Amino acid sequence: MQLTFLGATHEVTGSCFYLTACGKKIVIDCGMEQGPNYFENQEIPVAAGEVDYVLLTHAHIDHSGMLPLLCKNGFSGEIHSTDATADLCSVMLRDSAHIQEFEAEWRNRKAQRAGREPYVPIYTMDDAVAAIGLFVPHFYDQKFALCEGVEVRFTDVGHLLGSASIEIWVTEGDVTKKVVFSGDIGNLHQPIIRDPQYIADADYVVMESTYGDRSHGPRPDYISELSQIMQRTFDRGGNVVIPSFAVGRTQEMLYFLRQIKEERLVTGHDFSVYVDSPLAVEATNIFRENGAECYDDETRALIQKGINPISFAGLKVSVSAEESKAINFDASSKVILSASGMCDAGRIKHHLKHNLWRRESTILFVGYQAVGSLGRQILEGAETVKLFGEAIEVKAEIARLAGVSGHADKEGLLTWIGHFSPKPQRVFVVHGDDAVCEAFTAELTSRGFSAVAPYSGSSFDLATNVCLVAKGPVPIKKDYAARRAQSTFERLLAAGKRLLTVIEHNKGGTNKDLARFASQIDSLCDKWDR
Repeated sequence: MQLTFLGATHEVTGSCFYLTACGKKIVIDCGMEQGPNYFENQEIPVAAGEVDYVLLTHAHIDHSGMLPLLCKNGFSGEIHSTDATADLCSVMLRDSAHIQEFEAEWRNRKAQRAGREPYVPIYTMDDAVAAIGLFVPHFYDQKFALCEGVEVRFTDVGHLLGSASIEIWVTEGDVTKKVVFSGDIGNLHQPIIRDPQYIADADYVVMESTYGDRSHGPRPDYISELSQIMQRTFDRGGNVVIPSFAVGRTQEMLYFLRQIKEERLVTGHDFSVYVDSPLAVEATNIFRENGAECYDDETRALIQKGINPISFAGLKVSVSAEESKAINFDASSKVILSASGMCDAGRIKHHLKHNLWRRESTILFVGYQAVGSLGRQILEGAETVKLFGEAIEVKAEIARLAGVSGHADKEGLLTWIGHFSPKPQRVFVVHGDDAVCEAFTAELTSRGFSAVAPYSGSSFDLATNVCLVAKGPVPIKKDYAARRAQSTFERLLAAGKRLLTVIEHNKGGTNKDLARFASQIDSLCDKWDR
């Protein structure tokens, strides 16, 4: 029985682990890397067609997003998950495939004009559909035999509808070991879904550490803070634009907005709420259909009273591109919920383009913003950002709803691992930024745990608790394209400065000079976009 770490090692995204046991090859999570990446990940060390099973903690793309590629490369085994995770993946993987195909089409239009080789998408809709067809759903807390010698159970971890920690019992000969993959551990007292359920024992724990170096602080009064932000924004005639993850965070915000509407906490404005994301619309429907097993007591009580917890008068959904564009021609003040949550892709970029420069509007962040993401730049005070090749001034109010997180903070993580008694033989710390992984590993060590933060490619024998392969960090090399982009940017900056000199100081510049500099800038902008 051997465990190899492949993804989300000293980084937050791209979760992937490889377990060999009882003659079977098992992948736990098969996630896509999102946002900036700093370390090279190793590939699954066998051909995709040799993998027997995939076990999936939850539906977020950084845990599930490479399943279609696995199928494209030959995987035809079973994908085991909770029932709600299977439902969410049925829409999220198709949405991801649509994004891959759309990006390929856009790149190929530019490549054709430039005479470059065509760009091939990572995977297609057919690959996503193939992956969806391999799901085998399970209820929480029901132990099942995956194969001879391997048993599995999904335990609610309170991060997302259907999210789970995975308990795996492996028996080879007279040796039995239990390994627990935490998945993403949920924050306490989130709306709609239950709090994390705790696990009492394990020989090994693979544990996330996203917020392992910080506390969310006292639980804010979300309803009060959100209604105050909306009130002052609407009073000055602006929109509240909320970059929101389509699955999970959007539904939580609808839960809050329903209460604000119901209790009339924003006065003087009969506002509408737009959900502008086809994926969010489909995911919201799945949330409505999966309450029996996943909802918390408060949400169940609302349903028993005949109240839909995530729907209300004035809620509007936009699916088509035309419906999305029409939102920004609605002159009335409104709330716009749109993906992606980190502002790096999707329809949210259009809404930012229409609202970032407006002093009367508010951009409200309600989730984690990765280092290097557009959302992080805005949140940290960027004065201008580039959207669709155009520089947009940031004049809107920038706000953050503190504490709204689907991840446990440091205290929550320590509470979760503290329920294991006796302590596991070893805790593997993953799914955190480099410094956070190291800090949380040190924290666990100081509390008497045997903890390590492995890098991609590291491998351990679980029968003997021996490290077989210890890999170090392999930084991603900046390639020729990155160097070319930097060179283009420097030339663009120099040309812009020369143009400003001519315009502002009138140092003998002629119309011909202006035309020449403008042509240079236009050409460099096109190279920068490529």
